Amino acid sequence: MVHGPDGTPLYSWRVLLLPYIEQDALYRDFHLDEPWDSEHNLRLLDRMPATYAPPSGKKSKLPPHHTVIHVFVGPGTAFEGPGGVVLKDFPDGVSSTLLLVEAGERVPWTRPDEIAYAPDRPVQLKGLFKGGFRACLADGSVRFVRDTIGEEALRAAITRNGGEKAVLDW
Repeated sequence: MVHGPDGTPLYSWRVLLLPYIEQDALYRDFHLDEPWDSEHNLRLLDRMPATYAPPSGKKSKLPPHHTVIHVFVGPGTAFEGPGGVVLKDFPDGVSSTLLLVEAGERVPWTRPDEIAYAPDRPVQLKGLFKGGFRACLADGSVRFVRDTIGEEALRAAITRNGGEKAVLDW
């Protein structure tokens, strides 16, 4: 999530990735000094990259220009705070830490709306698939996370530095 000078969220991290997913022209067209829902930026919603779209068999589950690809924000997550984290900040290991998930609320793809994680609140994720959701780990690998994953194991995967030794059965 990108913030303006006053701390107000402007747009999603998904916009910042555009140059890295062969969407340079769309990135250049986006007004980075304006919020996601400015008059100009709203006109770009219909140019949502396929990367953020649901699989073809699941398109009917989302309104046009919406995604369920999210990151976790909050204490211990890969996206903890505005300063960011680096590889050494993953003592639990990048191969066991969730970077992003295809689960959660449906949002316009440029909207800065992520999954807030807090150690004292329940974690409930609903994906597009029966039985679970797809996830990308911090090492770049992709896994299917079953709905049957225990909350302790899910929390261990969400946090990068909790020191948990939970066994993750992907």
